[in-house]
Amino acid sequence: MLAPAQAWEVLQSAERVCSAAAVTRAVHRIAADITRELAAANPLVLSVMGGAVVFAGHLLPLLKFPLDFDYLHLTRYDGATSGGRLEWKVFPGTPVAGRVVLVVDDILDEGHTMVEIRERVLASGAARFCCAVLADKDLGKPKPIAADFVGVTLPNRYVFGFGMDVRGAWRNLPEIYAVKREE
Repeated sequence: MLAPAQAWEVLQSAERVCSAAAVTRAVHRIAADITRELAAANPLVLSVMGGAVVFAGHLLPLLKFPLDFDYLHLTRYDGATSGGRLEWKVFPGTPVAGRVVLVVDDILDEGHTMVEIRERVLASGAARFCCAVLADKDLGKPKPIAADFVGVTLPNRYVFGFGMDVRGAWRNLPEIYAVKREE
């Protein structure tokens, strides 16, 4: 976790890669796309904690159809800036069997976490799995999974803001930043 002074230093040296207006437009576009695709499905929407909480909070009021909502929690980062071992913390309490499940997450990075979520949701009997991510990181190589709904594509840098954190800080920003490149 960053001390407040360290958090301010990170923000002041960071580069804004997506404005608040662009994030808002992306959320509205994703909501329209999800509505077209899933409005008749009565989906179970699962937010991935904690990164997707901001995205889900903006997205859900824009979905003008009946749905159920729950969350799941797993992590590869646990406060670090690079992914490690995947750890499940909470699987949703709402049964997924026979349901169309839409998983909402902040970012599709390497894709390993979303693959694990998809496998677990489908193994639990979901009729269909789809996912929406605010951001898809451009790694310049194929990923093991592609998101069905993507807001913005971001550069292959460590990013934070709008739910994504940098060592625990700045999930609350309305825009997205990339940490300063090391010289």
